[in-house]
Amino acid sequence: MSGYDADVIVVGAGFTGLSAADALVSAGLDVIVLEARDRVGGRVEAAAFADGVWMDTGGQFICDEMPNVMALTRRFGVPLAETPLEGAFLVQPQASAGTGSSFAESGRIRARANRIDPRDPNIAGLTAGEWLARQSDPPSAKASYQAMVEGLWCRAIGEIPLWYLIDNDRRTISNGNELQYFAEGTIHAAAEALAATLGRRLRLATPVVRIARADGSVEVATGAGETLTARQVIIAVPPVMASRIVHEPGLPAPLTGALAAWESGTVIKALVRYERPFWQDRGLSGMVMWRDTLGLFACDVSSAQATALVVFAGGPLAVDWSTKGTAFIETEIRRRLVEALGEAAADVTGLLIRDWVGDPWSGGGYSDVITDLAAYDAEDILRAGVPPVYFASSELASSFPAYIEGAIIAGREAAVRVITAHQSAIATSASGS
Repeated sequence: MSGYDADVIVVGAGFTGLSAADALVSAGLDVIVLEARDRVGGRVEAAAFADGVWMDTGGQFICDEMPNVMALTRRFGVPLAETPLEGAFLVQPQASAGTGSSFAESGRIRARANRIDPRDPNIAGLTAGEWLARQSDPPSAKASYQAMVEGLWCRAIGEIPLWYLIDNDRRTISNGNELQYFAEGTIHAAAEALAATLGRRLRLATPVVRIARADGSVEVATGAGETLTARQVIIAVPPVMASRIVHEPGLPAPLTGALAAWESGTVIKALVRYERPFWQDRGLSGMVMWRDTLGLFACDVSSAQATALVVFAGGPLAVDWSTKGTAFIETEIRRRLVEALGEAAADVTGLLIRDWVGDPWSGGGYSDVITDLAAYDAEDILRAGVPPVYFASSELASSFPAYIEGAIIAGREAAVRVITAHQSAIATSASGS
């Protein structure tokens, strides 16, 4: 490895970067992982309540149909809890409990959209919001569908190309329940355990500011003024973050355009602790969707260690709340839960709020979203990269994009491309010697 600090430098220590590094190390390559934050996990993060109970304040839910993340929890002995889903789903505002016809109808709208070919010329240039406006469904059903879209994709429905939503949804929908489990010991603990296997290969608080390609090698400059050299690089951060790294020479125009096609989602997540799951007294599951406040949801994440609800605000709602500050967010969450679940919801015993909007290393949310109506090939262009530099992030995964599962898949897919290129280079060198 003469003249190189590593065979491969991985930029980013979220699940994508960690999974890529894990695969590369297993293949016998020398790896350095550079992470801008002072922690690993990226958009997966955890925080502790005053009594020492840790819970995920970032990505959280997994299910049996996500084999890679499930295998990771088994590998590191991370205990899982089944998400408590027994009882009625509450739609607000609504006079009585139950799923509500509007919620069921929103599912039918989703299924109808997904029957459209993403490349159908009849939807070219059409946003999901424009398509929804043309549908003949009841206003309540449309509101539920919009709430679902803005809650999942964390951008305004009028910004999301319909073709992208369909394509993304087709790669995401499982036959089961995506909220099936959460990690009782936090899913972030799995990221920490995976990072621990890398030892000194991992460097925290080391942002990458410049990447220079020359003569089949790559120089990576950090914010601390250090320059490292590798044969190949995987940029394992979301597209918006990746676009902020300076490249020498500049990236080809198609690649620059592909990076510019994205905007970061916007998210605020809160974990609300209670002494007991009082909502069960009313036959409720603890799951709430608000139709009058699009992008706002609540879900029961109680386990043997704690009773808690997670409250999630996504899209334009998160941006609005973020500008009003933490005190407003806390008051609004308490008010909303009391209105939905009754006065018992006022007896909060602990509250964690994670405002991801404007996060310097995540751009505001759990995932970036393509907002360029014509950027059909942006993902393929990014996956191809500009060897010896490759791009990887959960958004680019072949399945479950923007989920933890997708992050692991994307990291491993990028590792395969790098390993293949490495082996090809070795074979070429051997044949020429």
